[in-house]
Amino acid sequence: MPDTLVTESNTQGTSLIVDDREGGLFKVHRKAFLDDDVLEMERDKIFNRCWLFAGHASELKNPNDFLTRNVGGKELIFNRDRKGDFHAFLNTCPHRGAMVERQESGNALGFKCFYHGWAFNNNGNYATRHQKGTYPEDFNHDGCANLVEVRLEQYRDFFFINFDDAAEPLESYLADSKLIFDLIHNHGPDGMEVIGGAQKYSIRSNWKLLMENSYDGYHAVDTHETYFKYLTDAIGGPAELPQVTNVMDLNNGHASIEGDAPWGRPVAKWIPAWGEQAKTEIDAIRAEVVSRVGEEEAHRICQLGRNTGIFPNLVINDIMAITIRTFYPVAPGVMNVTAWALGVKGESREFRKRRLDNFLEFLGPGGFATPDDVEALESAYRGYAAYQFAPWNDISRGMSRPEGEPFKADDEEQMRCFWREWNRRMGEE
Repeated sequence: MPDTLVTESNTQGTSLIVDDREGGLFKVHRKAFLDDDVLEMERDKIFNRCWLFAGHASELKNPNDFLTRNVGGKELIFNRDRKGDFHAFLNTCPHRGAMVERQESGNALGFKCFYHGWAFNNNGNYATRHQKGTYPEDFNHDGCANLVEVRLEQYRDFFFINFDDAAEPLESYLADSKLIFDLIHNHGPDGMEVIGGAQKYSIRSNWKLLMENSYDGYHAVDTHETYFKYLTDAIGGPAELPQVTNVMDLNNGHASIEGDAPWGRPVAKWIPAWGEQAKTEIDAIRAEVVSRVGEEEAHRICQLGRNTGIFPNLVINDIMAITIRTFYPVAPGVMNVTAWALGVKGESREFRKRRLDNFLEFLGPGGFATPDDVEALESAYRGYAAYQFAPWNDISRGMSRPEGEPFKADDEEQMRCFWREWNRRMGEE
């Protein structure tokens, strides 16, 4: 498919993106969600070249811990070696390609391929003994029999991999989104940890629609009407979305929306449904946060929530609980989703329970929100079958606001941030 299909244009022509800033019009052609050639370009130009979330440090608490997961369509081993250093290796044997480690997690000094028995230390080095004469004397002098190590960098306790050795460093790639990771890290004095295991499910829709939906404030009241009725009883008053939201372009395709929503936050916003005893504990938590980071940052941590998208496919919903979510395309109309709950290290048993209840009742696969969102995304994808006759999605909401006027909770600027970066990367030679 020629790159001219994804170059910025002020007309509808053959472009997949219409970004007419003067006219206040932003459209995405539905072929961007349907076309196999587009997906192949995404795999090459985005998933093979961008920083992708691999795991959280808390998932590997001890030296020799490991886990396996699919990142960017490739099987990986994410582990710590005997010294405690973190690594990421392609989970494929250099001999004949079988997956070397087939368990999801564990603690091991090395890895052994079940197919022909090739073994490797947990620093990736080849550790197999063969009879003399089986291979040349200098076999593996160039590392050809070692596990292939993938570039791995971290910010705070979030680890990312990149398959492109020429890519910019992670810190510059994250740009202003580092602020979001800082806020999350500062929820607790000792940082954060992943709680339990991962939730995995599939959605019959295009992966980019889930990124859009994850920080879309426009759909919430209509799509999640049942939840807001339930929340009205829980908080003892009207459950309304915030009218003023900080819409943040965090550069490099990252974006976030921030606001004061009606639900409670374990760190540290009380609601009547939690009772008076919880209010005392919430006040103590907030006082501790203020003492550490100051009143202004504490207000953002405790009172405000954020839905953040890290380009291309990491979502951090820091709202009534914190979820980390990634999603990868299997086909243009199928994605696999993985989600984790994140919590404060050392928080009380009661507040950990409250956090997980919040997480499951709204963000979990069986909660109030996620089934609604899945239905909406799958419904949209089914509607794209008529793209020849109804070819464009409109993402113009709020684009014509006067310069300097803040975007509102139900505007779509955060999605335009994603699509402009998508357009730029897809148009690169």
